[in-house]
Amino acid sequence: MQDEHNNGAVRFHVTEVRIKLTDDPRNKLKAYASVTIDDAFVVRDLKIIDGNKGPFVAMPSRKLADHCSRCHHKNHLRAAFCNQCGGKLDPDRAPKDPRGRSRLHADLAHPINSATRIELHKAVVRAYAEEIEHAQRAGESYRPKDFDDLDELNEILDAEYIDELERRQEERVRRRREAPTTAAADNVAGEAAAGGAG
Repeated sequence: MQDEHNNGAVRFHVTEVRIKLTDDPRNKLKAYASVTIDDAFVVRDLKIIDGNKGPFVAMPSRKLADHCSRCHHKNHLRAAFCNQCGGKLDPDRAPKDPRGRSRLHADLAHPINSATRIELHKAVVRAYAEEIEHAQRAGESYRPKDFDDLDELNEILDAEYIDELERRQEERVRRRREAPTTAAADNVAGEAAAGGAG
């Protein structure tokens, strides 16, 4: 398995890419993408950005934050003032990448080798070009692809999973309630046995 990664072999197959074009043609953000891998795993909110050398695929990410030194409230690294206490924050507090640029976001999901990154990039950019063609042919009647049906199975599984978590939590609470009663009964029985022996 390690050899395949070292040789740059791609071990997954992109089975579907859905593209949702943005409305404003002047915006550098051209589209959002949803990628299905091996008909089993979906990654949403990839961004297609108009870069200097053509479309660039950005992975889904979250904003990085830190805590105010005064009140310890969490704030985004771009914030100049604390959202809780209003205290001034150090504008240069973001960690730097190897090129010296501030790291303001962290990827939620991303390829871990260049072969996978290239394969994913090609699949997304190909689907983006096809979606642009489709939109141009359709004209006014164009409707972007819908991502909502990707949630249907997830909602069913989530409900079952939550029910199971709640059942386990109720069981833990029941055992905690019974534990002091059982411990007290054991103490009484122990004292009675000790008293009878004396």
